[in-house]
Amino acid sequence: MADAAMTATFLAVIGGASLLAVTARRLRPTDRLPSLEGWALADRSLGPVWTWLLLGGTIFTAYTFTAVPGLAYGNGAPAFFAVPYTVIVCPLAFVLLTRLWEVARRHGYVTAGDFVRGRYGSAPLALVVALTGILATMPYLALQLLGIRAVLTAGGVYPKGAAGDLVMVALFAGLAVATYRHGLRAPAVISALKAVAVFVSLTAVCWLVLRRFGGPGPVFDGAAERLGGPALLLSPEQQPAYATLALGSALALLMYPHVLTAGFAADGPRTVRKVTVALPAWTGLLALFGFLGVAALATGVRAPEGGAEAAVPMLVDRLMPGPLAGLVFGAITVGALVPAAVMSIAAATGFVRNVYVEYFQPTATPKRQVRIAKAVSLTAKVGAVAFVFGLRDQDAINLQLLGGVWILQIFPAVAVGLFTGRLHPRALLAGWAVGMVTGTFLVVREGFSSIVLLGGGSLEIYAGLLALLVNLTVAVAATAVLERLGVPRGADATDLPSRLTVRRRPETGASNP
Repeated sequence: MADAAMTATFLAVIGGASLLAVTARRLRPTDRLPSLEGWALADRSLGPVWTWLLLGGTIFTAYTFTAVPGLAYGNGAPAFFAVPYTVIVCPLAFVLLTRLWEVARRHGYVTAGDFVRGRYGSAPLALVVALTGILATMPYLALQLLGIRAVLTAGGVYPKGAAGDLVMVALFAGLAVATYRHGLRAPAVISALKAVAVFVSLTAVCWLVLRRFGGPGPVFDGAAERLGGPALLLSPEQQPAYATLALGSALALLMYPHVLTAGFAADGPRTVRKVTVALPAWTGLLALFGFLGVAALATGVRAPEGGAEAAVPMLVDRLMPGPLAGLVFGAITVGALVPAAVMSIAAATGFVRNVYVEYFQPTATPKRQVRIAKAVSLTAKVGAVAFVFGLRDQDAINLQLLGGVWILQIFPAVAVGLFTGRLHPRALLAGWAVGMVTGTFLVVREGFSSIVLLGGGSLEIYAGLLALLVNLTVAVAATAVLERLGVPRGADATDLPSRLTVRRRPETGASNP
């Protein structure tokens, strides 16, 4: 049960986040008319520091900081796939996000659907990109609430019954009001507190763990005894699953609307490049959280059945004095509020630009677009709260696993489309549909596991990557057929080359795509 000092520190962190959210209005120019770009992307005005805080705070969610150590607590080495996956994201973002930012800024695009609409001249393809993003984002948004509840329950800060539900609603209500009024600027400001709180609290926890055990070696030795030595190492059979899961997750992450929204808010491509180079600092935090999962095992923490994500909060409650434990719980809670806010903004923006304006109100003024986006953003948060209270936790986890597979199926239209427009939009639609069906079937067949067995059960790989390969195969084959039949395609309005070209810089001879 939480003591008074822990509760006071926790409330101080949450109160600080609320006060920072109020100050977000100071970042907003008063001489500009309301626009969706201003509300959803902070007028594309965030410099390197703010962009690094926002993008890192958006990618590394509170559920990531509880699920990864929980997986390490229960399964050992496979949990650390998240470390190479977030490392792989950095060079991908350096290339893809920078190029996409330049095109989006030049043409006023706010969403990935906007880019697809301009690149292929296809409203249906832009629609499926937008709807896939929204579909994949909603369970991810609900998981942020589940992460908060798991952490606070393990720490004894979450009251039982209706009182606990009211705490959850109150936390999200403050976020909803700040986001409704100030848009992306609210989570951008809160992300500063998230970074400081997470870095400080994690450093303190790791120091206490290492001091107790005398170094990382005894921690892993103790965990190996409890888990059974080989579980802390990857077996040859696990390596294909580990590698494909890391690669597929990295490709999928950059397609999520909330990640693109945080990237689009940067003030220039140079800022995006600087930020992607500095993102591994957040990956280091993730690795340390995974280490804490191993430490919880070594310490003898007994997480509840089916609740391994509570292992680290229980470790914190055991090792740390009340004030520092409250700081950790507050940091993880704030860590959930930042991505939750960006997710709701991204989902709302995608709906407004690629559904509402495209199909219902093409003449909607910028002011009306902002008003609709605010309402949809608020609805998304309310829906996430209702989802958490109305369904089992496992339902949200299952849908989030499917969401990762689904969002990967827009990779050909968005990422490949940045470098070549040769793929026919109707072929991309066909590939998307086949990929969605294939990925969903594989995950459901395996009992909602994203790792599937091939080759008579001798090979384990990530279902999303397999579905993406099927998707690309169908798109390439269908493009050849449609071109042979002379089926017309929409006009390209992006000024990007129609095919991948390599040009050389005369002064260095270096190639440049």
